[in-house]
Amino acid sequence: MNRGYAADLVHARLAEWAHSRGDAIAIRNGLQTLTFFQLHEAVTRRSSELLRSSAPATLLVDDALPMTQRIVDFLGIITSGRCAAVGDPDWPPRVRQTVLASLPTQAAELPAPRPESPFYMGYTSGSTGTPKAYTRSHQSWTTSFRACLEEFGPHASSCILAPGRDSHSLFLFGMMLGLWSGAGIVVQERFSAAAVLDTLRRGLTPCLVAVPSQLMLMVEVARHRGGAPIEAVRLILISGSRWIRSRTAELRALFPCARIIEFYGASETSFIAWMDTDEATPPAVVGRPFKNVELQIRDIGEGEAAGLIYVRSPMVFTDYVGGAADSTAALRDGDWLSVRDLGYLDAQGRLCLTGRQNRMLVTQGKNLFSEELECVLQTHPSIMSASVQGVDDPLRGFLVVALLELRQHPAHKPPTASQLAAWCRQSLEAYKVPKKFYVCQDWRLTPSGKTDHAALAQSLRRHLDGAASGDLPCLTPLP
Repeated sequence: MNRGYAADLVHARLAEWAHSRGDAIAIRNGLQTLTFFQLHEAVTRRSSELLRSSAPATLLVDDALPMTQRIVDFLGIITSGRCAAVGDPDWPPRVRQTVLASLPTQAAELPAPRPESPFYMGYTSGSTGTPKAYTRSHQSWTTSFRACLEEFGPHASSCILAPGRDSHSLFLFGMMLGLWSGAGIVVQERFSAAAVLDTLRRGLTPCLVAVPSQLMLMVEVARHRGGAPIEAVRLILISGSRWIRSRTAELRALFPCARIIEFYGASETSFIAWMDTDEATPPAVVGRPFKNVELQIRDIGEGEAAGLIYVRSPMVFTDYVGGAADSTAALRDGDWLSVRDLGYLDAQGRLCLTGRQNRMLVTQGKNLFSEELECVLQTHPSIMSASVQGVDDPLRGFLVVALLELRQHPAHKPPTASQLAAWCRQSLEAYKVPKKFYVCQDWRLTPSGKTDHAALAQSLRRHLDGAASGDLPCLTPLP
C-alpha cells in the first residue's frame, strides 16, 4: 500500500493500531470483545480469502452474521479493494432478490484501493419501493472523520457507542470513526434503551451516536427506572431526524456532563451543518455549515422564501448505482448537490430547514411544510411522534391531517383535538392547523428508525376508505 494513501483509506489505520496498541479493545458487543490485534488479524484473513478467490467487485455483507462478524466482513471486503454493500436484514424477500440480482457476479482482479475508490454501497428509500443504491469513496468518509474530530472536539475521538444497525449509515459511520480513531466501539445486535443505559453507566463509552427516537426512549426508560444521572457521557451526537429541543432539559438531566450536538446531513452528502443543541433556538435552525461545506439556496419560485439547499464539499457521495436515481434522488449541478431539502439562511448565517420538497402540501392556496407542523406537535408533552398528511379536498386542495404517537406515561393525559389545535395556533398560522387528529397504536418506522410517512399515509387512506386489515395500525380519532 502506498503510505501516502493510508490516511485516506477507511480501513488502513487498523494496521497502525494493531501494532501500537494491539491489546486495546476495538469492538465490544456485550458478549465478546475483539482487540485491535485480533480485529486486524481477522480482517486480513477475510481480505486474503477474497483476493485468492478473485471475488466480485462488490459484495453484500452477510447480515445473518452477528454484528461483530459483520464489521469484520465489511472491513475485509474493503481491505481487498472491493466495495461492501450493506443491506437491511428486514428487507422483504422480493427486495432482497432484486438487490442481489443487481450486484456483479463475475470474478474480479482489482488494484489496491485508492482514496477515490468506492468502498461502501448503501441503500436509501426510493419512490418505487426498491431501495436506491449509492456509493461512497474512501476519501469522502475519511474527510468526514476529520471534520467530525475538528468540529466536535476531543471526545469525538473517544470510545463510541453506536447502538444501531450497520445498515443505517449514521451508525456504520460511527462504528468506522471509532475504529479509525483507535478509540474502539461498542455495538448492539438490536437497539435496547435499557442496555444502552447500562453500558453508559459503566463509563466505557464517553461518546454516544443516536437518533432522536432512541434518545427519547432512553429518557422514558431512565425515568421509569429511577437512578442517578449518568455523568460519564461527555458527547452525544444526534442525527437522522430532527431533535425536539423541548426535550433537551430531560436529556441534560440524564446526561449532565455531556455536550449535546445536533448535525444535519444525508446519506448522499455526509455532514452539512451542525450546532450545540439549545432549547431557545428556533426549530427550523439546523446550524452553521461545516468548515469545508459551501451552501447555495436556489429559488423554487412559488413566492417562497425557502429554496432548494445545494451543497458543495469533499464529503459528498460518488453516485447512484445502475440507474437507481428516481424522483426522490439527489439533484446534481456540476460540483453542487441537493437532496431536495428546502431551507434558507437566517441573519446569523445559520441554515434553516423547512422540509423536503416532496412533502410540501398546498392547502387553501398556500404552501405548508409538513415538517414544520410535525415539529410543533412533537413539542407537546403528550406526543412522542407526529406525521402530517394531506387528504384530497375539493375546496382546500389538501385537508391537513395529523397522525400521532402518544407518550406512554401516566402523567401525560391524552389531549383532545381542540386542545391540540389551540397548541398549534400558538405557533402557526391558522391554515397550518390540522383539521383532524388520529392516534396511531402501531407507529411505523423505516429501517433507519425514522417515521415511515409513506406507510402511515397508506394506512390513513385505507382507514378513510373503510378498509380493514389486521396488519394495519389502528387509527383512532381524537375527540
